[in-house]
Amino acid sequence: MSPLPVVLAGARGHGRWHVANIRRLERAGLVRLAGICELTPLTEQEAGGELPEQSCDFGALLDSTGARVAVVCTPIPTHTDLALTAARRGVHLLLEKPPAPSYAEFRRMADGVAGTGVACQVGFQSLGSHAVPAIRELVAEGAIGEVVGVGGAGAWVRDEAYFRRAPWAGRRRLDGADVIDGALTNPLAHAVATALALGGTTRAEDVTGIETELSHANDIEADDTSCVRIGTARGHRVTVAATLCAQRAAEPYVLLHGGSGRITFWYKQDRILLQRGGHGPEEYQYGRTDLLENLVDHLTTGAALLVPPDETGAFMRVVEAIRTAPDPDPLPAAAWHRVPGESRRVVPGVDGLVAAAADTLSLYSELGAPWAPRTEHALNEVSAR
Repeated sequence: MSPLPVVLAGARGHGRWHVANIRRLERAGLVRLAGICELTPLTEQEAGGELPEQSCDFGALLDSTGARVAVVCTPIPTHTDLALTAARRGVHLLLEKPPAPSYAEFRRMADGVAGTGVACQVGFQSLGSHAVPAIRELVAEGAIGEVVGVGGAGAWVRDEAYFRRAPWAGRRRLDGADVIDGALTNPLAHAVATALALGGTTRAEDVTGIETELSHANDIEADDTSCVRIGTARGHRVTVAATLCAQRAAEPYVLLHGGSGRITFWYKQDRILLQRGGHGPEEYQYGRTDLLENLVDHLTTGAALLVPPDETGAFMRVVEAIRTAPDPDPLPAAAWHRVPGESRRVVPGVDGLVAAAADTLSLYSELGAPWAPRTEHALNEVSAR
């Protein structure tokens, strides 16, 4: 098999990870880095080797390189148009998460790509973890009884410079276009997507309603401290709490609550902890399948895609609920403080609140957070359309 020519759109920022990953697969003989689309050309050092063809015109670059695969790691509002540009040329896609800034844009992308017949993989790398099918098997075997709810927790640390990393960082809208770069929709989007997937809620029609509590301690438009609770067609609820203003950084995780036990999945580490009645705690470590490698395998052997667009429809319902919610509440000055010498903001007590939300499936306001909005919480129904 000849290596598949790959074009990468967006090679700086998180795109640097994709450069390194493409080079890894290049050394394995699976792909060839044929082109890089950036506004400012990369140096040989940035490209991790001999420079491929470079251009700021994505379509022209796809044409001139004969690309079979495109990796799109560009600002969120550009995802749909770039994905369709590739698809109309018959170029298969790895599209970074979140796949779009609104449900309407997601549908335009997913339906447009499907209409061309090309393959598309959405970049939720956690769903390539071998722990995911292992957890599903444990649940199917009744290891923790019937699933009664799913929690997700993400307590991260980000300094104020993080929100200045790009013009769209920390924005809900930019130049009239949706961005929705909040804690739950971008940096901790994996917590949401993974919690939904493990609860068997992946498609848009699997979501019955959504509650949101959105706030920010930093001087931004979007949320940096937020939680969401999702009603599902399966009858249980999924609650995910996130903050970028933690006292200390912690590994994010998803927690499956069963009638007779629980499973904790640290999704960045591919590690699970099984706790159930009559047994001691059991811990397991797994590998993972890289999503670009899986896409190549799909194109060459017919292997099933791990994260096709429609399997992220439920996540996009959450994005849409956050997009259409009132703008996040700025936390009062008394609710946060700056860490001396670190140029970051901390919300005291939020680390514990994030964990408690995942543990009890409660929202911040229900846990007594003094800064959380005091509102009636009824699930906002989600249209089945």
